[in-house]
Amino acid sequence: MLASLSIRDIVLIERLDLSFSRGLAALTGETGAGKSILLDALGLALGNRAETRLLRPDSQQASVAAGFEVNADNPLIAMLEDEGFDLLDVRAGDLLILRRSLSSDGRSRAFVNGQPLSASQLRRLADHLIEVQGQFEQRGLLNPATHRTQLDTFAQHDAKRAALAKQWHAWQDAEKSLAQAEIRRREALRDEAFLRHSLAELEELAPQAGEASSIAERRALLKNRDQLIAALNEAEMGLAGNDTGSPNVLGLLSSVQVTLEETQGVMGERFAPALEALARAEAEAQEGLSLLHGLLADFEASEETLEDVEERFFAISDLGRKHNCDPDELSALQISFEERLAALDSDGNALARLQEDTAEARADYLSSADALSKSRQKASKKLDKAIMAELEPLRLGRARFETLIEPLPEGRWGAEGIDSVQFLIATNPGHPSGPLAKIASGGELSRFLLALKVVLAANNPGQTLIFDEVDSGIGGATADAVGERLARLAKDRQVLVVTHSPQVAARASQHCRVRKSGDNGTTATVVETLDDDERREEIARMLSGAEVTEEARAAASRLLGS
Repeated sequence: MLASLSIRDIVLIERLDLSFSRGLAALTGETGAGKSILLDALGLALGNRAETRLLRPDSQQASVAAGFEVNADNPLIAMLEDEGFDLLDVRAGDLLILRRSLSSDGRSRAFVNGQPLSASQLRRLADHLIEVQGQFEQRGLLNPATHRTQLDTFAQHDAKRAALAKQWHAWQDAEKSLAQAEIRRREALRDEAFLRHSLAELEELAPQAGEASSIAERRALLKNRDQLIAALNEAEMGLAGNDTGSPNVLGLLSSVQVTLEETQGVMGERFAPALEALARAEAEAQEGLSLLHGLLADFEASEETLEDVEERFFAISDLGRKHNCDPDELSALQISFEERLAALDSDGNALARLQEDTAEARADYLSSADALSKSRQKASKKLDKAIMAELEPLRLGRARFETLIEPLPEGRWGAEGIDSVQFLIATNPGHPSGPLAKIASGGELSRFLLALKVVLAANNPGQTLIFDEVDSGIGGATADAVGERLARLAKDRQVLVVTHSPQVAARASQHCRVRKSGDNGTTATVVETLDDDERREEIARMLSGAEVTEEARAAASRLLGS
């Protein structure tokens, strides 16, 4: 609820601090006293357009702060915290304060509990907290975009709407998966010819993993074959010698060992380590000679030619460049192409399954949406009947209220269904129906909105409601009917009404009087919260006019029930 309103330098208001309580609050005062200024100031705090005309003369800056009592578990707090606002003080029981400042250069700034926010965020936030009827066009019930939700709230469609939203998102997810699969398949089909040709080349070449590195090494050996054979022969000769008895490593090692062994009887075990080392050297040399024999035999026996190896080497290298990959990766690329081609067939089967899933999800959504639409049609008749019953006491008996439900084109289907909902009225028999804001005007519009709110209130508690000029052009029993309905609304919520009707004001639990005061050539708007005696006097003034009579005071007492 709206707990406080602080205004600084708005039009004729220099400084004003008001507190409000639950129930029905009436704002009264003579015409021109400044009641509209209060609503303009509140509208600024709620995100309405900031206009420099609102500045008090000679002021450089104006501000308005509206404080709201909000339960700690209100989803609105979680929504704001998700957007990065720190509202721990509100969760601890402090007020949620919307503040707006306006400078003489036309700039404005908005804050929630001292933290800056955009004007659009402020309007969205305010729409959850307060609704002004009859003053700010295209917000609240005057906005057709809210009518479907209002009808569903009246019909208690919460469970149906939640289920439908879930099915809508399931259908959209299925559509997205299907679209992605179709794109992948189109790309695969587009590349199929390339894949098959490339795979044929790879299969013909049959590259092995790591083959490019191996063949490059063989190529280098073959290119230096003669030089390598000569080196091996020379190494073999150095180790083993030849038939001419030329010096060699193995012969020298053997001769040294024989000489040392002949003197071992004299030296004893002192030569043992040297002999062991020489024996190991001879064994290692012998193994080296054996390996050299093998290498030389391989080179001499190999039938592989440099031409054959280079042909394979260049074929693998060329294919690697063609596919922009390392030649050693060609075997892996071949496997990848095989898998992609195999996936074409399996993708076709998967695509068929996705198409079936999407069709099923669409059918489920449409079935539930159609059921919700039929339930809305049924509920709309009850809503129309209930509102028509409220119009007669409000001196709108000749008017007609109608809930129009129309199917939406498929492109506009959504989580809330497949139809649009709009509240229409005709103020006189024989006249065509039209939107609330365009057909009704002034007090008529406010009374229509009052009737709507009375009917919708039972299933839609919450927001603070403000009615402006709801009693315009009426009096007597009609004004009393308006007051009775406002008081009924105020049992479950806070209701503020700007009124000229004593019958309406008498129903209020809080009464504020707006008046002008002036001294030294200045004029200011003053707002006073009235006690019981002051309230009786104000209602008497509303009954009698400029001169308050005893009869008016007595009538005021009767209205107040005292």
